[in-house]
Amino acid sequence: MVNRGKNIFISVAGYLIGKANNLKGYRSMADLASQPTSVQTVYSWYREGKLFVNRRYQRKLVWTLEEKQKLIESLLKKYPVPAILIAERDGKSGTYEIIDGLQRLHSIVSFIENSFALEDGRNFNVSQFPTAAAAAVEGEFQIAKDEPQISTKEVSIILDYSLALSVMRNATDDEVNDVFDRINTYGHRLSDQERRQAGVQNEFSTTVRELSCLLRGDLSADVLELKSMPSISVDLPMSNHGYEVKAEEVFWVNQGILRSTDLRDSLDEQCIADLVACIVGGGPIERSKDALDEIYAKGSPVSEQMLSALEVYGSTKVSDEIKYCVDELLKVCDADEPIKLRNLLFTKTNTNAFPSVFAVILLAFHELTVGKKKKISDYSGLKKSLDNLASRIDTGRKGTAADERRKNIDSVKGIISPYFVRDQKISKAIYSDHTVVDIEGVIRRSEIELANYELKQGLLSLSEAREEDVFMIDKAIKTICAIANIGPESTGKIIIGVTDKKADSERIRKLDQIDPKKVGKRYVVGVSREARRLGLSLEKYFSKWKDGIKKSALTASLRDSVLSSMDFNSFYGLGVIVITVLPQSSVSYVGEELWWRNGDSTECITSPKKIADIVQRFKG
Repeated sequence: MVNRGKNIFISVAGYLIGKANNLKGYRSMADLASQPTSVQTVYSWYREGKLFVNRRYQRKLVWTLEEKQKLIESLLKKYPVPAILIAERDGKSGTYEIIDGLQRLHSIVSFIENSFALEDGRNFNVSQFPTAAAAAVEGEFQIAKDEPQISTKEVSIILDYSLALSVMRNATDDEVNDVFDRINTYGHRLSDQERRQAGVQNEFSTTVRELSCLLRGDLSADVLELKSMPSISVDLPMSNHGYEVKAEEVFWVNQGILRSTDLRDSLDEQCIADLVACIVGGGPIERSKDALDEIYAKGSPVSEQMLSALEVYGSTKVSDEIKYCVDELLKVCDADEPIKLRNLLFTKTNTNAFPSVFAVILLAFHELTVGKKKKISDYSGLKKSLDNLASRIDTGRKGTAADERRKNIDSVKGIISPYFVRDQKISKAIYSDHTVVDIEGVIRRSEIELANYELKQGLLSLSEAREEDVFMIDKAIKTICAIANIGPESTGKIIIGVTDKKADSERIRKLDQIDPKKVGKRYVVGVSREARRLGLSLEKYFSKWKDGIKKSALTASLRDSVLSSMDFNSFYGLGVIVITVLPQSSVSYVGEELWWRNGDSTECITSPKKIADIVQRFKG
């Protein structure tokens, strides 16, 4: 352990010195400073929001409970642990981006916050650390009550432990990326796909990462605070780390395409990389480690060719197409009696992952919907045609070759094409409308980025009388204005048909006889139930919201952009309305009133100073 830490430090230092020698006249060059720092200080940074994680190259939280426990035991025994490398953010002293040591740092702070206990069952004694105790009182975490605790002396040993921190100053993005890549030559072995994604930052890797995050349910900003990492990390069955993305709820695992442990090794991202390469490249590629390695190899002819093809095709376009095809496949599985994709494709019970079969089906869907401009006309019939499909295509090793994949795709197209019809308007459904995947991503993201997102239950009260809240649309209009005023580059969304209260979802279940769908910490209750209660068609219910916004006193440019992008999605039959707030070039108003977002609340600004602050955001 000691040698590994020294090797990392020497490698980084040597790299930076080499840069200094090779970049004559380079005015802004990274410096490396040793800054031993106590655990107590690092925890204070964590609570003050000074530690950040960049998802362009960092993994999720993946350490096992045993790995976390052994690290804390090392601190208690005063053993040396590997050096932690951080970089000053944008040259700003006092806030740092974690380059190496994410798993270690989070393990330490989460032990302090009673997220896990030592192997002998003892927890950190929060009462002996005022900073943590104050955070617990403020509701930042729950203390493990009536559980064994470590001694006061052991608390002091942990808090006083000096972590070997090294700080990069004035580092460019390229230098940080390069250093991260070099460090992972020595450290905990990354999976093949983690190595690929961390080793290169380009349009292809970004497209794969962002689409994978969306499908997995952990989409977030590229850079976020360390304390937000649990909200975008995957909790595996039996792990109980308290992470908010549950593996069994993730599309890949829920449908049986991958095992939950495959998510830890980023095999879902590997599947997406393969799909993007097949679509953008104009046909199936060989499904192999070497083929993907070539695509990710910086500067290689294959990589350059793929990047050029993606630039022409469009990263947003290919992402929209894959999301649409996933959405359609889910609708097929839910037709009539819902069934998991695994149980539909395989008649014999098994627990094996089937990413290759999934890829063949998705590519067949893609070629029919995008290539032939066809939509599904009979979901039930299509579902029956997929019954035991795995036995009718080559799922063995031979089926990984490009030409064999082509045959499999053509076979599937032949089986399912009778259930598709031509539709010249399909482009709107693919590229403009929100998919189920999009909506679930927005709901999960709303848990982190409170200001940019708002979830509303609907128009009706939950009393027996079910009165209509005549002010609800007006409240939504003010929230639209407030989100627009976050800044000129800000986007946001309001989803109608979602509640964050379990009690409300259960009340709605009873009143409206529906089954709410849980997404993260939220509950989708939909608006279709309200339309039925009001005696309106879904079109007229949707128009009720559109007309309210159309007649509002919202700034005209904002009002028009919102109306043009409003969307309704059936969302498993529950129905939700999505209102998108696009970036605005100037301050927005509702009549003479200026509204803003204070966390997750919408407030009218009356303070001249605050009004000036909002106006200033749109200048320059």
